[in-house]
Amino acid sequence: MDNLIAIVAAILYLLAIATIVPGLVHQTGIRVKTVFASAFLALAFHAWLLSDLILGSAGQNLSILNVASLISFIISMVLSSAMLKTRLWFLLPVVYSFAAINLIAAAVLPSTFITHLEQDPKLLIHISFALFSYSTLTIGALYALQLAWLDHKLKTKKALAINPNLPPLMMVERQLFNIILIGTLLLTGTLLTGFFFVQDMFAQGKAHKAILSFVAWIAYSVLLWGHYQKGWRGRKVTWFTIAGATLLTLAYFGSRFVREIILR
Repeated sequence: MDNLIAIVAAILYLLAIATIVPGLVHQTGIRVKTVFASAFLALAFHAWLLSDLILGSAGQNLSILNVASLISFIISMVLSSAMLKTRLWFLLPVVYSFAAINLIAAAVLPSTFITHLEQDPKLLIHISFALFSYSTLTIGALYALQLAWLDHKLKTKKALAINPNLPPLMMVERQLFNIILIGTLLLTGTLLTGFFFVQDMFAQGKAHKAILSFVAWIAYSVLLWGHYQKGWRGRKVTWFTIAGATLLTLAYFGSRFVREIILR
């Protein structure tokens, strides 16, 4: 049953992608209603699959593939909802592709990492901060890539103004720093709740998570300071944002990927 749900969700994500891409390539109108209908149906099936994979009588299965699928669901849901107010057509095919890949992987490559969050609400708070901070800052990395692409097109004198499906450069930059600010605040909450609520945060095999997360927090803090105090923009912003997202990915998934996927 889970495989069938995953296939239906993936097909719906691919339908949304197939509706968006021609409009971006040929600079034509995009069938908005078709995109929203397929995307939100895909999100509904994705949520159904996650409830089956993660929630069970034995506890919560927070395996690396389930967590990756959950994060891709959060990112897809946030960006799809944001489309109600702004143009994010350039990002949605990338986001939906990762969502489809992650949910298929979680369904066909089952793995187990059982936790009991109902017995430890403090750990639930910490994990919630971690999930939302990583999702938010990953969205920030996607915005940074979009910003770099738009900036490159403008510098090479490509006519972006005639493409109605692309957002203005300054709007993307403004949204990027709002996202990074929110993500950094959530990451601060992640570190603080980890320090106070997770007793073995610096135990062997776990210390790298705290260290890499803290280094990422420094990178994002320096970026925000540089932008608001020194006027940083352009390529420096992109590199800082990508570096921070990479550090968080290594922190959250590095050792568990080796343990759960490579050494299975």
